[in-house]
Amino acid sequence: MRDNQEVWAEHARTVLIEVAGSYLGTVTYGDLAARIQADTGVRTKSLMQNWIGETLGRVGAECRRRGEPLLTSLCVSKVDGTVGPGYAVAVTASYGETPEDVELHAAQERLRCYRHFEAAGLPADGGTATLTEQVRRARDKTRRRDQSRRREHGAEMTCGECYQVQSLTGVCGCH
Repeated sequence: MRDNQEVWAEHARTVLIEVAGSYLGTVTYGDLAARIQADTGVRTKSLMQNWIGETLGRVGAECRRRGEPLLTSLCVSKVDGTVGPGYAVAVTASYGETPEDVELHAAQERLRCYRHFEAAGLPADGGTATLTEQVRRARDKTRRRDQSRRREHGAEMTCGECYQVQSLTGVCGCH
């Protein structure tokens, strides 16, 4: 499996650079896994989730070694458009800290990839960091739901000690 990982990581990097060549491009974990196995001829019967993280970890290490943005930010879940928990590990290894908002960090890192690898379709102004459509929709839905609940329960209440907006339960994070 160790030899497979080297072959897969090298090819995954190539595929991810190709994806970075198109502004707002992403690839799903499943599509990446299928492509690297088909293109390399090196296959496994192991479930993708049992080996793709190691492959992407190696890609992240190579990006770090080369001083490049994390190409792994371009790989997202087909189900919900998120980068997944392994991305935070790669960020910590590369930058020494874990981002508070992993999806926003990934969006910013994708933009760095598009710029670094000179993506086709990159706007003249350099583009903007963009969440995947699925993540953006989910966040918008959550925001609308929270706004609706706040309207139902009256005006936003703030804590008298820290002046932060309290949750809908009336509990503040400082207590």
